[in-house]
Amino acid sequence: MTDGGADIALSYDKLSKSFGRIRALDGVELSIRRGEIFGFIGPDGAGKTTMMRIAMGIINPTAGKCYLLGDSDRKKTRVLAGYVPQMFSLYVNMSVMENINLFGSLYGKPEREVHSRAEYILSRVGLWGFRERYAGNLSGGMKQKLALAIGLLNTPEILLLDEPTTGVDPVARREFWALLYQFNNEGLTIVVSTPYMDEAELCTRKMFLNKGRILDVGTTSELLSRYPYKLLCVEYNSRTAFNWLTGLPHVIDANMFGSKYHIVTDDIDGARRSVEEAFISRKLAVPVMYRVEPGLEDLFVAFAGKDG
Repeated sequence: MTDGGADIALSYDKLSKSFGRIRALDGVELSIRRGEIFGFIGPDGAGKTTMMRIAMGIINPTAGKCYLLGDSDRKKTRVLAGYVPQMFSLYVNMSVMENINLFGSLYGKPEREVHSRAEYILSRVGLWGFRERYAGNLSGGMKQKLALAIGLLNTPEILLLDEPTTGVDPVARREFWALLYQFNNEGLTIVVSTPYMDEAELCTRKMFLNKGRILDVGTTSELLSRYPYKLLCVEYNSRTAFNWLTGLPHVIDANMFGSKYHIVTDDIDGARRSVEEAFISRKLAVPVMYRVEPGLEDLFVAFAGKDG
């Protein structure tokens, strides 16, 4: 059975998944178009990994359907998909090339074809010169590039990556995303989950997921246009202030970003007066305050606080 049309790479139709009494996904409906870099955004336990595992036919939904490249038989169509799971396991006592050969054999590829593809992919990701190095001796960023290379071994039409850059330094993350953009520009559809909002910005579209439910889907501008509150930035670097800032009139929430607070409010002037009075009453210098536009971090915090 097929669904979604030729331009849809991955879709979920009223999909739910339970593990015993735990509802991991609840009525998920989503279509990802071919050629997108699509982001799964949400806190730990939101259901992002479950969605990817269902897409790859590793587990089945409790209710509803999932279509990978237009087919509900995901075990059949996953030969056209690449997958880099969150806990991707490289064999540290094997060389880069030995890891490639092992995974190539698991894909059922002839040795000559694996070697040819490996040379191409490892050269693209900058690892061909390190092909004889043990995987355990690679840097964190190089390990992630090897995981990416293995995910691309079978020349997929769609690539799913579950938090591929977690724990990798910022420079290596930028290099990794530059590679993703290169492959996407060549026609590869990419689905990636990430805890980093700067990476979420790089996705052409993204969805916010919490407690198994999709809360919103869109481009960055579309998502931010639907943010329902105003934000007052308060330049005050003390985490203890959270306890009394959140109890002030006209303050819906207060979230610290670096050395500043974003005060969530529906009345900027009222919130400003409340904050000013609170500082004066505590014999503290009144901080610099100004209105700011919301970013994806603000949206993430707002969605993460919802029950779904």
